[in-house]
Amino acid sequence: MKIPTSLKHKPVVVSENYGQVDGRFAGNTDAKGLSLGLAQWNDRGKVDISAKVWRYTGEKWSRQSEELPLHRVLDLSILICRAVAHFREAYRYEHLYDPQKPVIDRIGLQGDAMTVAVCTDNDKINEDIKLFSQALSNDDEMISERLRTLSKILKEMGY
Repeated sequence: MKIPTSLKHKPVVVSENYGQVDGRFAGNTDAKGLSLGLAQWNDRGKVDISAKVWRYTGEKWSRQSEELPLHRVLDLSILICRAVAHFREAYRYEHLYDPQKPVIDRIGLQGDAMTVAVCTDNDKINEDIKLFSQALSNDDEMISERLRTLSKILKEMGY
């Protein structure tokens, strides 16, 4: 399925077969494509690049398609990596984290640091963290494949 080019987000680099590789939803997903392109929020004289997940309902392109600035996509990737690393060792804690030290990491970015922490404001955190951990474990093969691919590409790029 071809990603539309007549909408506000202007695709430049696309994956139009994303519906076939969308994790456990592959072959049965409304996320039909990914694109990197010119952001829909661009004003005259100001150009930002964004990543977009294109959703298709079967009849039309959905308003629930998501568009994110590239740095936010990378920030989400950093958050995922730190979470995966935490949960590899989380079995050491009774509640899968240390309630006295819920901060997992502080990652320096642009003069400050992104805090990665367990959300202790969630009143059902002890239940939810177990469900999260189990889901992460269930998807380990799929997530690990993508992390290995990302690692390989980053190494090829010199990072």
